[in-house]
Amino acid sequence: MNTYDAIVVGSGISGGWAAKELTEKGLKTLMLERGRNFEHIKDYKMTTKNPWEFPHRGKVTQEELKHHAYIGRNWGAKEEVIDYWADDADCPYTETKPFNWWRAYQLGGRSILWGRQSYRWSDLDFGANARDGWAIDWPIRYKDIAPWYDHVERFAGVSGSVEGLPQLPDGQFLPPMELNCVEKDVAARIKAHWKDKRRMIIGRVANLTAPVPGRTQCQFRNRCWEGCPFGGYFSTQSSTLPAAVATGNLTVRPYSIVTKILYDKDTKKAKGVEVLDTENNKTYEYYAKVVFLNASALNSAWILMNSAMDVWPGGLGSSSGELGHNIMDHHYNVGAAGVMDGYEDKYVYGRRANGFYIVRFANLFGDKRDYLRGFGYQGGASREDWKRDVAELSIGKDLKDTLTEPGTWTMGMTGFGELLPYHENKISLDKEKKDKWGLPVLNMDAELKENEKKMRKDMAAEAVAMLEASGFKKVHSWDRGHNVGDGIHEMGSARMGRDQKTSVLNGHNQVWDAKNVFVTDGACMTSAACQNPSLTYMALTARAADFAVGELKKGNI
Repeated sequence: MNTYDAIVVGSGISGGWAAKELTEKGLKTLMLERGRNFEHIKDYKMTTKNPWEFPHRGKVTQEELKHHAYIGRNWGAKEEVIDYWADDADCPYTETKPFNWWRAYQLGGRSILWGRQSYRWSDLDFGANARDGWAIDWPIRYKDIAPWYDHVERFAGVSGSVEGLPQLPDGQFLPPMELNCVEKDVAARIKAHWKDKRRMIIGRVANLTAPVPGRTQCQFRNRCWEGCPFGGYFSTQSSTLPAAVATGNLTVRPYSIVTKILYDKDTKKAKGVEVLDTENNKTYEYYAKVVFLNASALNSAWILMNSAMDVWPGGLGSSSGELGHNIMDHHYNVGAAGVMDGYEDKYVYGRRANGFYIVRFANLFGDKRDYLRGFGYQGGASREDWKRDVAELSIGKDLKDTLTEPGTWTMGMTGFGELLPYHENKISLDKEKKDKWGLPVLNMDAELKENEKKMRKDMAAEAVAMLEASGFKKVHSWDRGHNVGDGIHEMGSARMGRDQKTSVLNGHNQVWDAKNVFVTDGACMTSAACQNPSLTYMALTARAADFAVGELKKGNI
């Protein structure tokens, strides 16, 4: 069988949602995943092992690093997850400017590995481009997506506190996790010092604090990215895939690289996709009435750029000149930390898979800075463990005895800042360099600019100010620099808009040049805000799937 009602390309956070929504609405759906099959529980290799049972105690081998050169630049090169990342030797890319691209080519994609922070956007975010006269306006506002935030939060399971903040709308929350004793006091001090213009809250996270059907609540192991055998956090494997499979309408095909969308010049619509089987190197065609591109922000653009090139030299969706441009990320690797005295008789219970969140305050409600947009912070307070250095006790029994007791309380916070959608920040096909299967790879050409550099100085300074105002000692800041991609929140390669002359997609995530092709992953984003974007991808995907099915029934696509 090679004909379906719908094809979903990709199986990560947005692809899983597309499959769930389309199958539950009755469409026979084919999900195509370029990587391996990956089963819930069975394929989580390390998650039930104790750390001392890891063969290399958490380290990776030199042979593994040969296949994960890009991940080896960062903190993701850990024994427990190293084979969850894509093989960089098989799937290279080129860099006009340094770019760190985190990829997970397997069923579920990065939904297994994500940080699970789940925040709504407000109209301050959807209206930011129009307000600042920057780039183009979003074609939607908060009211358009709010019901879909409700929808995805209820299913995914997002825990959080109700705060009543206009810049960070509340949602359909499970009971919040708790700030620990130091964090509670710091939150109160920040609130009092800045007269409630700054708010430190518990993170809003897609970890269950109460059980839902088929899933057990978070066990406070904090080993989420290894895969949770309890289904305690939202992933394709734990949540959307089982729902889609239960309909009887889903077919999953792993080892399937979608090389192009098949475009019909007569109907001006897609008729399906071309697939390269990575196991036998044979090419197949699959047909459908509607195609959802959810291959991740940059890979979805790659597919579009490689499609219908006989009609548009730049590929399907390139008629505006914006395909592959406006690459965004959240820039981080900047923040501050300090030591807190006076809580030596306090400790925590369990390993909370979450931290605190300091909500954006810069350039809002009368606050003016010398740059556009703003940032939030994520972090946590904890007591140092046995890995700390005790300078006075370097050997023997006293050292061992001391290390059995928890150390001093420390707290750190890392800023996450908005990167503006610069047209010149782009990706393109590098036709000289090929991957393992002879396909052209992407070239990365994106960087932080003056606006972000000014913001980073402020992110460090404000972190120091809040720690010092809260009573921390030995406060220090850092800025380790940021290559685009470091934040793992790549966005913008096929942006939404109101005019097909300036955007790739319309307000329902349809490709202007082919109305039965929808792009609902990070590629569609018109600006980046400073909140983690995955919840917005989920909501946009559910909204677009509902629209697509309605249009199919009306015969409009």
